[in-house]
Amino acid sequence: MDSPPHTAFHGPTFVRLLARLTDDTLPQGGPAPAERLAQWIDWTRAVVLSKVLDAKAPEAEQGAQVVDRDDADVCAKARATLLSAIADAPELAIPQPQAVASPDETDAAAPAIDFAPFRQRHLTLQRSMQAATGRLRGDLRDRLAQRSADMARLAEVDAVMEGALSPREHSLLGAVPALLEAHFERLRAAAGDAATDPSAAWLDGFRRDMQGVLIAELDVRFQPVEALLAALRTH
Repeated sequence: MDSPPHTAFHGPTFVRLLARLTDDTLPQGGPAPAERLAQWIDWTRAVVLSKVLDAKAPEAEQGAQVVDRDDADVCAKARATLLSAIADAPELAIPQPQAVASPDETDAAAPAIDFAPFRQRHLTLQRSMQAATGRLRGDLRDRLAQRSADMARLAEVDAVMEGALSPREHSLLGAVPALLEAHFERLRAAAGDAATDPSAAWLDGFRRDMQGVLIAELDVRFQPVEALLAALRTH
């Protein structure tokens, strides 16, 4: 009997990609965003956030030197650099067709294709994304704090939210390499005799899948940056 088709899931691209790679069916309902936040923020962080929200809006920073720059262009260049790093990762490059091997080369045992290089590349790119988006987020908060009292409060709220949600984000995104490894192993097991061929279709497909997941993760990490940019555009 055929397995019942998965229910279509209309969540964020990043989540949908991971669901497809892990062959999981994701629930359509679930807690509301406010309820999820309540589960992720411990009481000490909640108290800090409450104080920021209840406090009088801080005055905008006076006398601070405001650097004249195009914030959107700065963020776009940082994003383009990260996209280039993903696109140029040697582990994700599709190898060129090789010349026909000699009989001696054919008889030699083909080296095993291992996930370890992919894991290391993924972790390296994750660290680059985290560092770049964290730096941009801090810079944009500083820019907001110089605009007005309301924008200064928004910057404080964002700083508290980043501190509160970063551990949860780090934990969830840190699990992605393991999900990719499981996907890699399933594809390799199904490849049979082609499991050791570095130019095999299954491995090319995995490279595309991993690249798609990395790009989707980059989109997720840039969401707070884009929100701060949108706030700057209003002032």
